[in-house]
Amino acid sequence: MMDIKEIQKLLPHRYPFLMVDRITHLEPGAKAVGIKNVTVNEEFFQGHFPDHPIMPGVLIVEALAQVAGVLAFRSGNIEGKSVYFMSIEKAKFRKPVVPGDQLRLDVNVLHHRGNVWKFSGNAFVEDKIAAEAEFTAMVTEREF
Repeated sequence: MMDIKEIQKLLPHRYPFLMVDRITHLEPGAKAVGIKNVTVNEEFFQGHFPDHPIMPGVLIVEALAQVAGVLAFRSGNIEGKSVYFMSIEKAKFRKPVVPGDQLRLDVNVLHHRGNVWKFSGNAFVEDKIAAEAEFTAMVTEREF
């Protein structure tokens, strides 16, 4: 549904911190599904861990949040604004994510009021859950 060029029009993130390669499904105000292709060339694998590369859990949550950001941008009139984390809750990491994996990032809106959004997200490798979290974000004026 959205390729990397369209994602980059919405999100300010760039290499090495852009964690979403594609949006495959989007229902404004409800849910979105994104894809992150995990390659051995990711910078974080140099130190996490050199002999046993594992994607850091916080970056998996960041990938979920970036999909949520795309969902928020496509759900309301917030162009020219920014979406920032407010909280992360109930984060669980169930399976290591390694080079060669493809993360499917499923994000759902739990509720939305004013400029505050609450999401739930699940990250899958194939059909096995790798991570899950709930998180809250706020839409604010862009400061850059």
